Amino acid sequence: MLPSYSPTPLTTLTLFGLMPKRVRWGLAQMGTSPRQLKLVPGMQFFKLLGSGQGQVFSIKPDFNRYGLFATWHSKAAADDFFQKSELMQLYRENCQEIWTVNLLPYKAHGLWDGLNPFTTLIPEPNPQQPIAVLTRAAINWRSLPAFWKNGTLTSQALEKASGVLAAIGLGELPFVRQATFSIWENQAAMQTYAYQNQAHRSVMQRTRAEKWYKEELFARFAVLSAEGTWNGINPLSRI
Repeated sequence: MLPSYSPTPLTTLTLFGLMPKRVRWGLAQMGTSPRQLKLVPGMQFFKLLGSGQGQVFSIKPDFNRYGLFATWHSKAAADDFFQKSELMQLYRENCQEIWTVNLLPYKAHGLWDGLNPFTTLIPEPNPQQPIAVLTRAAINWRSLPAFWKNGTLTSQALEKASGVLAAIGLGELPFVRQATFSIWENQAAMQTYAYQNQAHRSVMQRTRAEKWYKEELFARFAVLSAEGTWNGINPLSRI
């Protein structure tokens, strides 16, 4: 059973899987949709994101899948957008699947384009409940070769990690502004990967020592609920 919490600002991540032959339409939305999203009532922060093929970190873009990350003044504002907005109706008409997960941040540090998207944090949830993790970084140009060479190692380790329900690599700008989103069965599974997986630990140590990032953000979330499908299933149905 997923947890319930008192009303508080909401975070959502939505993945859009386009219908065949809708690539051009999807690419166009990256340029046109932000103007509409800036006017959405109750949306406090948003990013439209592309994705990579196959592995979590992939140098090859996936033009059939996009993401929308957003924070909201309230769940009511989010529900109104997803259920009634013209923009979401357009996405429904052009996508073969859409998946949205509802989240509450309980730990966060760092900035995203100079802003802190998570001004309200909940208490740390029950460690047996599912959680999600977002890592986002703006990579220094001089560090790009090292990042992409080693990103493959962490990607493979993440995909094989015990207790990971789903993971995807997302990005605002090819190669240099990258994010990873993952959902875990519980905190222990996530911490085992983060602190005991040798490939992940090695890359994180190099990240700090060699200063790969000029800006970074790390956040953990309690997972509330999810609607729709991602790769044909709702990842939370495995819980």
